Formats: sequence, structure tokens, C-alpha cells
Amino acid sequence: MNKQLKTGIIIYVSFIIHYFLLKNFKLFKPWLDQYTQQGLVSYIIAYVLIGTPLFIGAYFVNRNSSIFQNLGLKSNILKGFLFSLLFTLPLFIGGLIFYKPNPEIEVQDMIAGTLIAGLMEELYYRGFLYGLLFKYTKLGFIPSILVGAILFAIGHLYQSQNLGEMIGIFLITFLGAVFFAWLYTEWKFNLWIPIFTHTFMNLAWYVFNIDESALGSLTANILRGLTIAIAILFTFYTKKKQHDKLAIYKATLWMKQ
Repeated sequence: MNKQLKTGIIIYVSFIIHYFLLKNFKLFKPWLDQYTQQGLVSYIIAYVLIGTPLFIGAYFVNRNSSIFQNLGLKSNILKGFLFSLLFTLPLFIGGLIFYKPNPEIEVQDMIAGTLIAGLMEELYYRGFLYGLLFKYTKLGFIPSILVGAILFAIGHLYQSQNLGEMIGIFLITFLGAVFFAWLYTEWKFNLWIPIFTHTFMNLAWYVFNIDESALGSLTANILRGLTIAIAILFTFYTKKKQHDKLAIYKATLWMKQ
């Protein structure tokens, strides 16, 4: 069997199994709650368990590297933290100016909805599904990200109350998936950059109670747009300063030569 085809099959089969388990997340967590007696611990364990097919898949895709290396977790975590904090400053500054702090902050809910969500979603969607396809097959950026971005967007549709919100949330989260994948690629597959950027964006959304859904108001989306613009401009500036070429350009959009 062609190596490229075999790699693609491993990636998609692993993710299909993971996606099926994800759809049954609400069954795993209550069962674990009986043993841990701690909601956040159960939440983390459940997310790790449903990611098992992906860890196995990452191992078989490239046995010459560790699973953590394949998924982008062996990169510089401090760089990911500091750069992501810089990118998301507009959301935190804007949150202080235009919004009031959330009066009902629950620490466990905050950790689950920011750090854990940012870590697991980026690990599974960008690190595994997108990242392995782009790194280990001839698929370019667009075909590598397409399926993952669609599934990522569909996973947020529960926040919608009507058709208009559904379309808006789908578009926002779809483009968010593309943005995080672009960051991951341009920063030489350092997954900590999209992980912390995603986490800090969620954190600002939660701490300042910006909106009940991912859609957001005009002000919220201006702040979010500034965050994305800073991340893109800073990436371009760093690339130029280091005399480094962009990883995603015309020749890598569809099929890599």
C-alpha cells in the first residue's frame, strides 16, 4: 500500500474512533465522577481517554519520533505562553474597558473551559488531524485543515439559538480553526502557541463575560479581530527578521510538491 495512503487511513480512522467517543463524552464523565468525586478531574481523565485512539495513531504515523514530537508538544512552551499573551492583550485590555468582570466565576468551570478546552481541542484537531496530514502526506494546507475545521465548527453549534446564530457561529469557529492551524504551521509546529492563544481567548471571554456564545457582539469581534491581526503581523515580522520563508504559500495550499 502507498505510504501516503496508509498514513491518511491511519489518521482518519483514528480520528473517526475518537470522534465517536467524543460524542459519548457525557456518558464517560458521570461514570468517572463516581470514582473521582471531583468534576474537573473526571473531565480531564475523560478527555484523555477519548484521545487514546489519536495517541496510538500518532505513534503509527511516524515511529521515528515520539508521540509528543509528532503532536507538536515538545516545542518551546515558554515561547508559546509569552507570545500568546502578547497576541491576546486586546481582549484583556478591551475586557477591562468595555465589560464588567464575571461575578459568577467558578474556578473549576473556568479551568475546564479555558486551559483544558484550549489544550485538548488544539491537541486533537490541530496537532493530530491537521498537523499529521500536513506534515506526513502530500496534502496542502486547505485539504489538510478542511475536515477538521468543519468538525470543529459543528462542535460549537450547540451554542446557537436560531439559524442566524448557527451560521454565524459556524463561520467564526471555522475561521478560528484555520487561524490556529496557520499559527501552528508558521511557528514550526509549536502547538503551544495555538494552545495558549486559544486558552487566553477563552479566558478573556469567560472572565469578562463577553458573550454567552462564540458569535460575540460587534465590540467583542473587533477585539478578537485585533488579537488575530497582532498574531499575524507578529508572525510576519518574526519571519522577516529571521529571514525565514512562510510555510503556507501558493505551492503548499493544495498539494505539496
